[in-house]
Amino acid sequence: MNGLSEASLNSISSRVQLHGTGDNFRTPFMYRFLLFILPPIFRTFTNIRFVGLENIPTDGAAIFIGNHTSHIDPFVKIMAGMRPMHYLAKEEHFEKQNTRILMESTGQIETLRKQGGTEALSRAVDVLSADIPMAIFPEGTRSRRKQAPFLARGKTGAARLAAKFPNIPVVPMAIIGARNFMSPGDKIFNPLKKVTVNVGQPISFGDWISHSEGGSLDDEDIRNILELDDHGQRSIMKSLYREFTDQIIESLRRLGAP
Repeated sequence: MNGLSEASLNSISSRVQLHGTGDNFRTPFMYRFLLFILPPIFRTFTNIRFVGLENIPTDGAAIFIGNHTSHIDPFVKIMAGMRPMHYLAKEEHFEKQNTRILMESTGQIETLRKQGGTEALSRAVDVLSADIPMAIFPEGTRSRRKQAPFLARGKTGAARLAAKFPNIPVVPMAIIGARNFMSPGDKIFNPLKKVTVNVGQPISFGDWISHSEGGSLDDEDIRNILELDDHGQRSIMKSLYREFTDQIIESLRRLGAP
């Protein structure tokens, strides 16, 4: 199946109903400094290995998707990309003094759950509009399960961002062994425990929606959707977000996410 036209992709983007705040986003200098200093040290003294690094875009905006079983996961993804990544972080991280300083100095985005995360997604639009990567855990939080499988059903926020920017690559990253490296609730880690990060092939929402194993839509299908009323359009978009999210979660599982 041929890909969608640019007009169809623009129509999809406009139907997402996500808008930026209007404020320009820049990665704080402190984040870039820490990225220069910390990852080489961490690589030297830990047993973290990366597979598929050639799949990581070296510049421009991207959405990095990963499973979440440990507090170490965000840093592991940053190590893999060796680029500043900005996260949707739960509000609790901004309430404690020590973590609030870290969050603010590295430009992470506070997610207010009572507001449904709408304001955070708007700021994420600012990040991607500035050609800066976002990193998201579609499960929404660290897995609370006591035994494998830990991978849970994903939320659709990442899919909405991917649809808003249908040409931006979405990169799946399965993190294996992080729970043994740093257990939930622990404040220390075991550097001898092996962690493997498998990076999968990136895919954009635009490529997915026209693929026979994805949304399987063509330009005529998009025109038919545009002829529906607002309720009908929202219903179809929600269905597409859910299908895309489920397939991304499945890709993480196939990459080895526990």
